[in-house]
Amino acid sequence: MKDKPIPVTSPLLPPLTEFIPYLEQIWNSRFLTNGGDMHQELEQALCKHLGVKHIALFANGTLALVTALQALRITGEVITSPYSFVATAHSLLWNGIKPVFVDIDPTTLNLDPEKIEAAITPQTTAIMPVHCYGNPCDTAAIERIADTYNLKVIYDAAHAFGVQDEGGSVLRHGDLSVLSFHATKVFNTFEGGAIICPDEKTYRRIGHLKNFGFVNETTVVAPGINGKMNEVSAAFGLLQLRYIDQALTRRRQIDQLYRQHLSGIPGLHCLPPRDVPARANCAYFPVLVEPHFPIGRDDLYQLMRRNGIHVRRYFYPLISDFPMYRGLPSAAPANLPVARSIADKVLCLPIFPDLDDAAVANVCAVIEGACGA
Repeated sequence: MKDKPIPVTSPLLPPLTEFIPYLEQIWNSRFLTNGGDMHQELEQALCKHLGVKHIALFANGTLALVTALQALRITGEVITSPYSFVATAHSLLWNGIKPVFVDIDPTTLNLDPEKIEAAITPQTTAIMPVHCYGNPCDTAAIERIADTYNLKVIYDAAHAFGVQDEGGSVLRHGDLSVLSFHATKVFNTFEGGAIICPDEKTYRRIGHLKNFGFVNETTVVAPGINGKMNEVSAAFGLLQLRYIDQALTRRRQIDQLYRQHLSGIPGLHCLPPRDVPARANCAYFPVLVEPHFPIGRDDLYQLMRRNGIHVRRYFYPLISDFPMYRGLPSAAPANLPVARSIADKVLCLPIFPDLDDAAVANVCAVIEGACGA
């Protein structure tokens, strides 16, 4: 095992020398925020790259989620997943909305459409599904439910940059989709996020909401917040786009290496299945440590850490287990058996573009050693 620890992820960082000209341009313009040239150029470049019509950049993905809910004037109850990062549900609480958790599909780890329909009440106004690990939700089923009950759909697509299904980008689904450009994501702007907007009217409304509600110097039309992305982050995003295809290719190679090494190990289940008809971004490499694996999930976690491999129990605990949510009727453990089972078994292994084949082999060797393989 190498002396240097292997992190679970590491940010994509293009050559520093290539970033300097962008910074010089910003210094010369003395324009640091409020929709400058870099901001506008990145929005246009991302629309082209992702195949979407309009994209509104944000300082981070959580602000984008909060604003998306505001933009659609969501109130009451919103059905969402307990198996996600806490920002998904936090964005609802910050808007005074009651989260309603429903269980997940055991294969995709996304919201189970049958459970969604059963949870709808007269107070339900929207569904907030998560493309977990970048694996697409059953968007057709969710759309049918939303149309039947006149509900809005906001996708938490934090993991789904560059992911495509049979019809193109998964970001085209729902009323809005929200991306994260945090440093740990496949595409990052240091910190950042975005809302995919279906039309010019929605894009303009979101633009007002993320800039204090200003339309012009003297007109405020909404109680907006300060959610704008700065010019330095936008410039970094432009540079990142030069390397994103190369980075995604390497992630897919690492994904395949893991599957080759681990496929024959009893009690270890690699997720998600790669026979799903989608172009994956391989943002994460989750495995399930089943009961018949020689040691428990937490014991394997500790073994990996002792060997300098920083795996994550991601997502554990469930959102519904945290103090601000566990009192909700929908958070009762009996309502979420699949999500709870997955949370108790999952480990995310290291995956990032700079991870070399030898490091992947080292990770797999520790797992193989745990079961005497």
